[in-house]
Amino acid sequence: MPPQCSNADSAAAHPARVLLADDHAAVLALATTALAGEFEVVDAVADGAALIEAAARLDPDVIVLDIGMPQLDGLEAARQLQRTHPRTHLVFLTVHEDADFARAAFDTGALGYVVKPRLASDLLPAVRAALAGKHFLSPTVNLDEAT
Repeated sequence: MPPQCSNADSAAAHPARVLLADDHAAVLALATTALAGEFEVVDAVADGAALIEAAARLDPDVIVLDIGMPQLDGLEAARQLQRTHPRTHLVFLTVHEDADFARAAFDTGALGYVVKPRLASDLLPAVRAALAGKHFLSPTVNLDEAT
């Protein structure tokens, strides 16, 4: 009789599937490189409309998305994705260090908020946290700021 697979063995055999969305090719390349050793990057798209289509086609475990994208901004895309893919975890990767943007992202149901200058240090922990159902916020963003 073959040995039983534990959840940890299963996760190691099948890395989480990540879909990336950003309108800057260089950011997509950096994010892909940062995640590739631990996760399967299933696609990288350049706008919100392409994100919605790719999510429907690929059913990823995690979506890393920008706020400012053509066709459909990331916040609206996140709201739509929460309705159509409620089990998919969302992590924003953005230039906006403003607390209002972070709050808006979390209000869409996102679990992570990473600022692009901290991509190298924060993206992997943010995706890991999201997969564990936990929130992650880049430390340079202060949610206690007055609005």
